[in-house]
This record gives sequence, C-alpha cells and structure tokens, in this order.
Amino acid sequence: MRAFFGEELVKLGEEVHELVVLTGDVAKSTGVGAFARAYPGRFYNIGISEQDITGIASGLALSGKVPVVALFAPFVMRAWEQIRSTIARGNLNVKLVGTHAGLSAADEGSSHQPLEDVAIMRVLPNMNVIVPGDRREIAEATEEMVKVKGPVYMRLGRDEDLSFLEGEDVFTLGKAVMIRDGHELAVFSNGAMTPEVLKAAEMAGVSARIVHVPTVKPLDREAIVSAAKAAGRVVCAEEHSVIGGLGGAVAELLSSEYPVPVRRIGVQDAFGESGPGRELLRKHGLVAECIGEVLAEVAGGKKKCS
Repeated sequence: MRAFFGEELVKLGEEVHELVVLTGDVAKSTGVGAFARAYPGRFYNIGISEQDITGIASGLALSGKVPVVALFAPFVMRAWEQIRSTIARGNLNVKLVGTHAGLSAADEGSSHQPLEDVAIMRVLPNMNVIVPGDRREIAEATEEMVKVKGPVYMRLGRDEDLSFLEGEDVFTLGKAVMIRDGHELAVFSNGAMTPEVLKAAEMAGVSARIVHVPTVKPLDREAIVSAAKAAGRVVCAEEHSVIGGLGGAVAELLSSEYPVPVRRIGVQDAFGESGPGRELLRKHGLVAECIGEVLAEVAGGKKKCS
C-alpha cells in the first residue's frame, strides 16, 4: 500500500506545484522515495527528528506550501505535542502519513507497533483521520488529502496489497461505504480488517451489513446510525486498541443517537510484541476465523476462537 501512496504523490506533484514531502531517513520505507527522485527540489529529508520535521512542515504550510510528512506511525506520535500545539491548534495545511501502523511491523516488536495513533489524532480539533485499506482507495485518499484544506492524518500498514472496493470513485472524505447488506447485525471496519470481516461473515453464515469506514474523523454519522437502526446490533473491527479508535467513535455516536449493543474487536488495552504477523493478529482475534466466531456469537451463536 505504501507504493500506491508514493505513486499517487508523484502524479499529484505534476498538478499541485506547492506540494512538498518531508521525511526522517525513511523515504524508501514509507513509499516517498519515488517523489524524492521525481522532485528532488521539493523533497526534504530532515533526519530522525520528528518534532523538527513537524515544525518545519508547519512553517512550509504558513508559506503557502502543501507539506506531506511521511514517517513510521509509531514515531509520528513522538511529535504529538507539536502536532497539537502548532498544526491542529493553528489549523495548518499539513498532511501527516504514518506507515507500518497497527501490528504490521510484526517482527519489530511493541516499540514499532502503534495501536494508539488513531485515538490520539482523533481527539485533536481540526484533525481529519483516514484509515484506508484498498489500493485504489489509498490513491484517491492521498489525492483528497492533498487537496482538502487543513490537517490530515492518514494511517497505512506495511505489506498489505488489498483490493475489495468496487466502482469508479471509492473514497470520499467523511463517507463510509456499505459493501454488503444484511439484517442480523452491522459490522464497521477499516484498513486491512475489512477483507477479514468479509471472509468472516461468509464463514459464520450470518447476514451482516458490512460497512467500510475509512474516515474515522469526520465520521459518517448518517451511514452508521442507519446501519445500526437496520440491524439492531453492532460489531466494530480494527487493527488498533479498542480504546479510542473506530470502535470508540462508533460507540460514542450511537450512545447518543441510537443506543444499541456494540461489540468492539481489536487489541484489548495491550502493547504489541514480536512474532509472525498472522499469529499476532490471531492472538488479538483479528483474523477471519476469530472475527467470524464473534459475529456468530453476537448474532446468536456461542463459539469462541482458540
């Protein structure tokens, strides 16, 4: 997915001449190496100094540039105070992209596995938060991120190469997409979890209304409340802590708009650890087999993933 992000930045560079890209010694790993080669005069490698990078990006935004900051997601969080006090508080036109998110940096251990980034970005006023999962969606989200005014945080994984959305235009900021209709329960997911949810519903044999929610903020209130009303029971699945992410946002909304039971699938208030990626996902119930058993349980079954 990082490659699709980087390729789209190169295309946008031809159209948006104010576009500049900053990183901290991770151009190749984040996918922005292609932009560096195409536009060397608009690319800045600041080194491993994330607070400085966000400060410089803020100055560039104030001078009329459109800065995109590409870093590993766990280290975007090192600059949260600058993001809060300068970028968000000033409503500056800075785009933050965190790669290797969730458990995707499996072999690197807990220090490189951000499970809190959506929560701490979502709480900031003015900040838009995007968690795409489909290859075309990432390209379209990158374009919209660059062209919309104001701060944006976009979260990407490491090795995913997924394609599950249909239609010509697959991403609109603030809009969710209903992928499959159903009546027994509504399932909200984003990122790489949506394909797992699709498999899970088939394995469980449940009639699930599956809604892909790539924009965690602003949340598509109408789509979420409508799905909850239609199904009466809700499950949220995300590669993030169950605290403060998509599940938290959905639960907060429904508690005031249309209270229904909400089951949140994610990492249960824990740090990550080293291990094979698929096994880490299984440990936290984030593979199709485990998600399917939760869906069956919520819809009336009693299985448990082991």
